[in-house]
Amino acid sequence: MDDENLNNTPVDEEDKELEESNIVTLKDELGNDVNFEFLDLIEYEGENYVILLPAEETEDEESDEVVILKEDKEAENTDEGEESYISVDDEDTLNKVFGIFKEKFKDEFNFIEED
Repeated sequence: MDDENLNNTPVDEEDKELEESNIVTLKDELGNDVNFEFLDLIEYEGENYVILLPAEETEDEESDEVVILKEDKEAENTDEGEESYISVDDEDTLNKVFGIFKEKFKDEFNFIEED
């Protein structure tokens, strides 16, 4: 097998499969499926928080804003072993979890500081 044949590997297909494996689907308040790209799991003060990026742009959300949800340990897991997540209302907790995420990925993402 020569090098030229090796370069014909469908890299785009492999990248697409890898990207799709990071996609999680959650239900919104209305029961609609919403796709997110899973970025990381952060542990903070004994709780687990997921950092998600909306996979599809919507009119009312900017595509570069992440969503931080807390793992709901009190919710009964489904038969399929899926976790349940709840929104985080505490601004201080959100900022600290996002700060940990930013420090961890400072070399991989270009974070924009808001005024």
